[in-house]
Amino acid sequence: MENRRQQKIAKVLKQDLAVLFQRESRTMFNGAFITVTSVRVTADLSYAKVHLSIMGKNDENILETVKTKSVEIRTIIAKQVRHQMRKVPNFQFYIDDSLDYYEQIDELLKK
Repeated sequence: MENRRQQKIAKVLKQDLAVLFQRESRTMFNGAFITVTSVRVTADLSYAKVHLSIMGKNDENILETVKTKSVEIRTIIAKQVRHQMRKVPNFQFYIDDSLDYYEQIDELLKK
């Protein structure tokens, strides 16, 4: 159960990450369309689990690119939120497969 502070920080991080992925997708991520679907912050605010939806052919390769640039992403976000947060959590990026799960359930219901 997340408390109110975790929810507020997750919301701020989600918005800033979404803007970053939209703005820097062409230069940092080879033009991939990346959407931030959810952000969960741990209780001690040291880690943030970020779920991404990646449109493209090589989503695993793009995820690896995002993971290798996580320090750079964290630095950019830290500069943006320096007046709102004292410490920016480390990011852990995952592919959001909820759309695939939804399609699988929908296919099973059609049968």
